[in-house]
Amino acid sequence: MRSAGFFTQGRLRRMLAQAGWRLSLGTPGPEDHIGVWGQSPYAARGEALAAKTGAQIIRIEDAFLRSLHPGRKGEPPLGLLIDRSGVHFDASQPSDLEVLLATHPLDDHALLERARGGMARMQEHHLSKYSGFDPGAPVPEPGYVLIIDQTQRDASVRASGGDRNRFLEMLYWAQDENPGARILIKTHPETAQGLRGGHYGPEDAQGRVSLCADAVSPWALLEGAVAVYTLSSQMGFEAILAGHRPRVFGTPFYAGWGLTQDEAPLPRRGRSLTRAQLFAAAMILYPTWYDPCRAQLCPFEDALGAFEAQTRAWREDRQGWVASGMRLWKRRPLQGFFGGQKAMVFAESATADKHREEGRRHMAWAGKASGKEVRVEDGFLRSRGLGAELVPPLSLVLDDLGIYYDPTRPSRLEALITGTPDLRPDQRLRSEKLIERLTAGGLTKYNLGTPPPALPEGHRILVVGQVEDDASILRGSPDCRSNADLLARARAANPEAVLLWKPHPDVSAGLRQGAVEAPERWADVTVEGADMGALLREVQEVWTMTSLTGFEALLRGVKVTTLGAPFYAGWGLTRDLGPVPARRLSGPRPDLAALVHATLIAYPRYRDPVSGLPCTPEVIAERLEQGTIPHPGLPNRLLSKLQGLLASQAHIWR
Repeated sequence: MRSAGFFTQGRLRRMLAQAGWRLSLGTPGPEDHIGVWGQSPYAARGEALAAKTGAQIIRIEDAFLRSLHPGRKGEPPLGLLIDRSGVHFDASQPSDLEVLLATHPLDDHALLERARGGMARMQEHHLSKYSGFDPGAPVPEPGYVLIIDQTQRDASVRASGGDRNRFLEMLYWAQDENPGARILIKTHPETAQGLRGGHYGPEDAQGRVSLCADAVSPWALLEGAVAVYTLSSQMGFEAILAGHRPRVFGTPFYAGWGLTQDEAPLPRRGRSLTRAQLFAAAMILYPTWYDPCRAQLCPFEDALGAFEAQTRAWREDRQGWVASGMRLWKRRPLQGFFGGQKAMVFAESATADKHREEGRRHMAWAGKASGKEVRVEDGFLRSRGLGAELVPPLSLVLDDLGIYYDPTRPSRLEALITGTPDLRPDQRLRSEKLIERLTAGGLTKYNLGTPPPALPEGHRILVVGQVEDDASILRGSPDCRSNADLLARARAANPEAVLLWKPHPDVSAGLRQGAVEAPERWADVTVEGADMGALLREVQEVWTMTSLTGFEALLRGVKVTTLGAPFYAGWGLTRDLGPVPARRLSGPRPDLAALVHATLIAYPRYRDPVSGLPCTPEVIAERLEQGTIPHPGLPNRLLSKLQGLLASQAHIWR
């Protein structure tokens, strides 16, 4: 492919190269291709050169999920549309997308299930071509007719014969066909940001007509609309996905397939498609998608997951954070997680008020939160190494209700578990694949230790030690708060079993309290330092107060008995001997896949240690498998050693 413009944009160059296109400069021959950007003003040069040399034209456009903000803001695209036949928005000749829609069977069950899942995820997470908006921003009261504006001189507008008069005609028909209804004109994001003019202005907002230029969710607007009018906007495609049959005045790719009311019918498009079939072709089969964390081409779902993570981080962090109760060693990792939009400010609660007045949100480390701060805590796929050894985390959780280890009050995790007890097929498949990956890779929270020793034969029960002054014990295990009591109760209930005692790594390292004198009084074997992922494959049961190991055991099909009330207790998946909150016992009964989706996919935030970008749990699992993870620097290692000497003064560094 010969095109000079693509050499200046690194991600475009990588995507094209990985898609099989070798970029070069010079005069093309008949066997070459000339790459042009859609029907941009510069495309005419490539078209003229192709006519002169006999080279073929390849037209390239942004994919339908692009970035947080318009490309004119400098953000690279998440995917490309590489078309040998035409361009998707110009119906003067069929594009590769139109050929797909017209001729591909689009009847494969797995493909259509992927499409339904993708549609649901886009709507659930309020994802659009440009997703830099607040989904919670208010929209007008429902019951309006929605008209979608587009930018002046846009190539897709020209291809549909659009101009100011055509848009005024659309406004006329919207009013005529909906007598008495409110008319809402949605301004294009580039127009609202002052980048390009639109076709409607304040002079058109008369009587029952009003403008909406706010950065609001297209999905929220579509939910409140009783009818949708568009020339050729991508939002017309999203209107179809949202259940509308939009009135279309141009010839976009989604017109002519029985899903729209077409003002300008195209006779060659006579096939009737379902929404899932349209989505499958336009979002799964046609685009070339890119994973920015792995820096490689990927399936649609991987790109969607990356976009979900990026969008979530921007939306949660865009106002900036003021953080309290954060030790010095934690601040750099926190800045990496939450300081992407505005650098975090670290201040104690007494001085945080002025920063909140500036619009910043207030977070505190969960164990030190005292008021209405958002609580932050380590996630469940944390690192390869201990937090007490100052190894930075790969995942963190934000909780605006409580915190997952405190059963005395609801947490955001608990709300996610009770809110999604029945997963969609795509959610279930993702959870099951993640479980399979974690168990096959032996991945756990800390991912350290040596292979377990040879173990006695028999019914093996792993008894999991914890840090006895840990907040999860103090809040979640009122009836059993010592490791010795845990061991004693496990032995009393299982006199014939082989009991394996595993002290907590922080306790073994001398960093926290919880050592048991003479554990051989109850345990047959002490497996200090053994890798948890490998050890769980060797046991039939786990006994614990509130340890995350109980959750990791459930992933592996191991029976779990709890003496406290960890987040995974009370849902019917464990035998609970502790005081589990009544609200869990009387609520929905999620299965393991639903528990995993809430706990590992929906609740935490993940940060890729290689690219520094927000990412999915699947990327973190891959980094842990490959060992591509951060390690504490020299200052942290020295401080960690000092902690071992000051274990009784852990409040200094925790």
